[in-house]
Amino acid sequence: MSDTAMTAVRIHAYGDASVLKYETGVPRPVIAEHDVLVKVHAVAVNPVDWKIREGYMKDYLKHKLPLILGWDVSGVVEEVGSAVTTLKVGDEVYGLAPMAKDGGYAEYISVVATALVQKPKSLSHVEAASLPVATLTAWNSLFDIAKLQAGQTVLIHGAAGGVGSMAVQLAKWKQAKVIGTASAKNAEFLHSLGVDEGIDYTAVPFEDKVKDADVVFDTVGGETLSRSYAVVKKGGVLITAVGQPSDEEAAKYGITAVRCGAVTSEQRLTEIAVLADAGKIKPLVQTVMPLIEAADAHRLSQSGRTRGKIVLQIV
Repeated sequence: MSDTAMTAVRIHAYGDASVLKYETGVPRPVIAEHDVLVKVHAVAVNPVDWKIREGYMKDYLKHKLPLILGWDVSGVVEEVGSAVTTLKVGDEVYGLAPMAKDGGYAEYISVVATALVQKPKSLSHVEAASLPVATLTAWNSLFDIAKLQAGQTVLIHGAAGGVGSMAVQLAKWKQAKVIGTASAKNAEFLHSLGVDEGIDYTAVPFEDKVKDADVVFDTVGGETLSRSYAVVKKGGVLITAVGQPSDEEAAKYGITAVRCGAVTSEQRLTEIAVLADAGKIKPLVQTVMPLIEAADAHRLSQSGRTRGKIVLQIV
């Protein structure tokens, strides 16, 4: 392979996990003046990856195929654009690359420099790659939207999942009371995260246990979302990462209901790195797989049975 080519996993058509193709001889990305070229060490697998793979977002993102997925990355800066002043060759970085461009299921990725910051020093590349989407989504939901305060009560649905587990840790850092829903097998895991009260959603309806929560953060959607309006106190906030909230239901209960996502910035990524290095939040990586097994990683993610994060290790 030439020094301008690389190994990558690409999709040439939308479809199931079988459309993910492990390929050599893929052209290495060329950077523009505000970009850096990163040698990817690890990239997280997020639900948005397989949703894009299946074509759910093709009318919105308008990607050109073939496409490299995966935008939660950690690696080492190999080259910097002429206008970049914040990073230099050799820096260990992590961040959330813009989803409009090719991602990090590859040996190299071109990323606008403002999407990356110095990797937490205490974390491996695998651990660092697991943080951006999940932690930024949880931060935006709990702090930017809900304005969660110490002493308030937050109910987190899917508390053992990638986003939910980071939300639990951030809420505990803020000294809120945390109630988390998960299956019975994750009860000890929730306790280890600091959840004050765990609810086995398979055994008891959460609405029988929760009343007047200041904040509900939903990472499950569907029926779980539709049943959540009634457990939020009047004037409280319901945030969903996966569904479309109902203005009518929100008005009925006198609450605010909002759809959320990951909002990234250099400042926010740096704050997360500081919390990680201080031991206030810990990455929760369930499964590490080589790049060639990206299709199996997608199947695992789609099973909905994961605890914490799935990461592809490249170097």
